[in-house]
Amino acid sequence: MNLLNLIEFLRNRLKTVVWLCVGVLAFLVILDAIPAIVDKEHAHTAVEHFPGWWSAFGFGACAAIILLSKWFGHAGIMQREDYYDDRPEKGSEGGES
Repeated sequence: MNLLNLIEFLRNRLKTVVWLCVGVLAFLVILDAIPAIVDKEHAHTAVEHFPGWWSAFGFGACAAIILLSKWFGHAGIMQREDYYDDRPEKGSEGGES
């Protein structure tokens, strides 16, 4: 199965894929809460003892990166689609041709 077929397969079953990802995340948070599986004795901060802390931190960091990059892009990096169409042509100003 090539990559395009796989993407189309997953896109047609998007709701199932989302629920599967939520289930896997919940399973990992439950495993993180079991002290026999994940040793948190050497955690550096108090928040590291909460189950799912690093999952929440990673999600928050990704969301912050996306929001900041969108803001940064709209703050001046992005130009209109017709940005280059508005410029006068070289020969029309009476300059060198």
